[in-house]
Parts: sequence; C-alpha cells; structure tokens
Amino acid sequence: MLAALGAIYLVHLGAAISPGPAVLMCARTGLREGFARGSWLAVGVGLGACAWACAALFGLALVFQVAPVLMTVLKLCGAAYLLYLAWKMWRHAPEPLDTAISVDAARRGPMGLIWLGITTQLANPKPAVFFGTIFLTFVPPHAPLWAYGVILLIVFINDAGWNVIVSRVFSMDRTRQGYLNLKTAIDRLFGTVLGLLGLKLALT
Repeated sequence: MLAALGAIYLVHLGAAISPGPAVLMCARTGLREGFARGSWLAVGVGLGACAWACAALFGLALVFQVAPVLMTVLKLCGAAYLLYLAWKMWRHAPEPLDTAISVDAARRGPMGLIWLGITTQLANPKPAVFFGTIFLTFVPPHAPLWAYGVILLIVFINDAGWNVIVSRVFSMDRTRQGYLNLKTAIDRLFGTVLGLLGLKLALT
C-alpha cells in the first residue's frame, strides 16, 4: 500500500505542476493581490482537486462511460467559464493598477477566494479525465478505508501546495515591478492563454 501511495503522490504531483487554468489564476492573483490572497485561492484549487478525486474514487468515470453526453455538457460549461474569465482579463487589461486592491477584489474575502479556486478547478474537466484514468490505475482495488483519506490528503497537498508556491513567486516585489511595467501586455497574455485553454477544452 505504501508503494501505491508513493506512486500516486509522484504521478499527481506531475499533474498538479503542469500549467492550466488554476495555476494561471493563482499566478495572476499572487501578482495583482499579494501572496496571502493567492494562498486562499490555492486552498480552493486544492479542494476542487479533491472533489474531482472523490468523484473518480466513487465511480465518475463509469458515469461518463454510461452517459457520455454528461462529459460533453461539463466540457462546454467549463469552456464557457474559462472564456468568460479570459474576456474579463482582456477587458480590464488597459486599466492602470492601483496600489490598493481593486474594489471588486476587496469584496472577495478568504471564503470568496476559496470558492473562486474551487470553481476554477471544477470548470476544467481535464482533472476528471486524469483522476478517472491514470489516477485510478494506481489505487489498489481493495484499498483499506484509511488509504482513501491519505489519497485525498495527497491530492490536496500537491495541488494547494504547488499553487501556494506559484502565488509566492508571482507576489515578489521584483515580479510585481515587472508586471507594473508591462501590465496591459501581461494581462492580455494571461487572457489569451486562458481563452485558448477554454477553446481547446470545447473543441477536444
């Protein structure tokens, strides 16, 4: 069982590190709003990953096989959400960045940031494919109950921990100063990448 848990840790860590909408949002939040707020968002990303892992452990892959239209609907809803976020980034890119957090961001407290992290993670069904295929191959078919708790803890630590690191790197003064000098270009780059991820999700 310990060997299986070690394999799950390494395989999922690689998946958590790979760039995607959640990593992009944590980078942008750390850059614009600071490390603390980026960390709350990262907690939400970790909880969203746990939700996908729970769904996989309790048969989501089987549901998608029986009713593939559900996967299509989920993909289209997720793509629409990502495209909406991309549009917002593009729309507000030319606006100067105040030294204080914007009014809209300030209204979003820790729970709001956690919820944003959860919804951003859930909007991308690619983790569902990962957890429903590669991930499950490393879970022993008759694993003890305690192992499921450890697996979910691994998923949370990997996803939340990596995105906390991303938030920290992008919240550093040197990084923020570079952002202020190139705000419009960077925001539109982030928006473009997020939009491309949304389009890829809708078309694949």
